[in-house]
Amino acid sequence: MNTLPEKGWHQNDSPGRSAGCGSVSVFFPITMMVTGMVGNSLAMLLVYSAYRKKENKRKRSFLLCIGSLALTDLFGQLLTSPIVISVYRADMKWDRVDPSKTLCAFFGVCMTTFGLCPLFLASAMAIERALAIIAPHWYSHYMKTSVTKQVLVIIWCLVLLFALLPIAGVGEYTLQWPGTWCFINTGDKDVTGNTFFATTFAALGIFSLLVTLSCNVVTIRALVTRCKTKSSSTQSSKQWERLTTETVIQLMGIMCVLLTCWSPLLVLMLKMILTHTSSHHCYSAGSLSPQELQKDCNFFLTAIRLASLNQILDPWVYLLLREILLRKFCQVASAVSKCSLDVQKQTQCPLDVQNKKAIQNDDVHKQSLNVENSILNVGCEEQ
Repeated sequence: MNTLPEKGWHQNDSPGRSAGCGSVSVFFPITMMVTGMVGNSLAMLLVYSAYRKKENKRKRSFLLCIGSLALTDLFGQLLTSPIVISVYRADMKWDRVDPSKTLCAFFGVCMTTFGLCPLFLASAMAIERALAIIAPHWYSHYMKTSVTKQVLVIIWCLVLLFALLPIAGVGEYTLQWPGTWCFINTGDKDVTGNTFFATTFAALGIFSLLVTLSCNVVTIRALVTRCKTKSSSTQSSKQWERLTTETVIQLMGIMCVLLTCWSPLLVLMLKMILTHTSSHHCYSAGSLSPQELQKDCNFFLTAIRLASLNQILDPWVYLLLREILLRKFCQVASAVSKCSLDVQKQTQCPLDVQNKKAIQNDDVHKQSLNVENSILNVGCEEQ
């Protein structure tokens, strides 16, 4: 779903053309494709290297989910971005690239498949994390890598079968404004199963978001509760507090990214289904004024852009940020979190450590002077 159409199309322009569709327009899909490919490729390399380590056997289920998510996002970019770039190069006229509209159906299948798959994979990872925290004994006994692989295959197959429904005559994929991408038709109620297919897509997306958010909230609550009950100052307790802080920050970041990227598009789709409208109304003003038309079209494009960003942000929020920046965030969080006070002591800057050592050295020096004075006093008394 890596399509970032340009703003600026007006009703006097042709459907496949927007203002300023030259090299500046091509820059956006190319940039998004390269950025997404780099991030997802790097995430897959990190997952592969971690998966091969023997000490990470317990994490293999979660690593499989992250690797599958990165692979799904990568394939989504590789299959859709070249088509978008070709349309931009063709002066944003889809007919030049796909006169038979066969490519439009393929593009719609890709958009649906690689849109729902990341959402369901995120839900699977959220459920996996919640089970690992809430029911660790059940998780270690029943959650094997073979089960994870079966779940991943089932998700891919079911989503692909759902995306192929318009090819079988249930629903329809149509060219979307400004003519650079194809997606589900939300406005034509006369097409067989069109309302059912569009509504099901939006409902499945919202359902997966709710599952992910609910499981992450349950996981955060369980982690914080367990962290508060651990009052020991042992090394294992301090390590648990550090991991708790990191995981909570990561889960909150995941929820923010998912809500920001997907909520606008899914809610807008439900609105368009209820009002029997689609992005086709952007081609002609109809009963809408030019200002209202431009506002609706721009909002629709913004929603698509946000959904497209999810493929780029996924590897960073799930893996790369945890390795690069998360411990820096933990230092800030430890300042306001009672649960991680000991962690803050461990992550103090070298200057604070040196100051502590200097204070300790001064105390030792004072103690030695007191001992020497006491010895001298004893010697004087004996004389």
